[in-house]
Amino acid sequence: MQDVSRGPAPTEHDASPFSRHPAQRLRFAELAVPRPPVSGINVQCQLKHFAIITYAIDPARLTGMIPPRFRLDTILIGGREQALVSAVPFLNVNFRLAAHSSPRLEMAQVDYRAYIIDQHTGERAVWFFGTTLDSWTLPVPRYVWQQPWHAARTRFDCQLDGSGQRYQRYHMHTASAWGHAQLQLRQHTGHTEAYPGFADEETALFYLTHPLVGFYHRLRDRQLGAYRVWHDRLRVQPAQLINARFAVFDRLGLVSQAEQQQPYSVLVQPINDFTVYLPPTRLE
Repeated sequence: MQDVSRGPAPTEHDASPFSRHPAQRLRFAELAVPRPPVSGINVQCQLKHFAIITYAIDPARLTGMIPPRFRLDTILIGGREQALVSAVPFLNVNFRLAAHSSPRLEMAQVDYRAYIIDQHTGERAVWFFGTTLDSWTLPVPRYVWQQPWHAARTRFDCQLDGSGQRYQRYHMHTASAWGHAQLQLRQHTGHTEAYPGFADEETALFYLTHPLVGFYHRLRDRQLGAYRVWHDRLRVQPAQLINARFAVFDRLGLVSQAEQQQPYSVLVQPINDFTVYLPPTRLE
């Protein structure tokens, strides 16, 4: 199986396009990669009630949390350097081996991550602080693959309008000893999102929605782990935050409870398609 931990490496004469500063324009047509072949236990799934709630924070708050291999993928807002962290809740549906049509599993998940650049490859990526998973399959990622995934009970209470594209109600609740969470969103017709620190909307959306590799510290040996995903351009739309409580961000000193009510951006998509390249890779 191919090594899915590595992205395109920069050459001597031309740095990887993934290493461009986000103030420059990033284009899906130029930077999106074709779907790699699937094999083995690679997984195909759909992410339902997919949301990305992002916060801009002082990079100093992340001191000591990101290994030296990586650097924060920061932006400038009002002349100040800011790092971005995000919580990503979704309901995994039709979760199955990519090479087979069944069985299909369903599980709720919330990812907590920071935006980084892999200095070995120049590729944009995310660093996972951890994930909550509501599924009987948790022992596989947690104990077999040593991913920082934690037990949870998560419920979604969501209602779409007649078009099936806009949320009239979006409620999510996670009960977890590691990471309790609550989220309430809504969408209004005509609402637009501003993306300070980016050249334009497409650049921001590429940055926020299109990192295809995630890194983390393995639970037992604390070595670096990585896994890669693939998806087409996501068709996310802005939403408004009514209330948020992410205990993980508060506990880590990244985003206080009060600060969580003022996100940098909120993006949602009722459902999308993902390919996950498993098993994860342990990096030497």
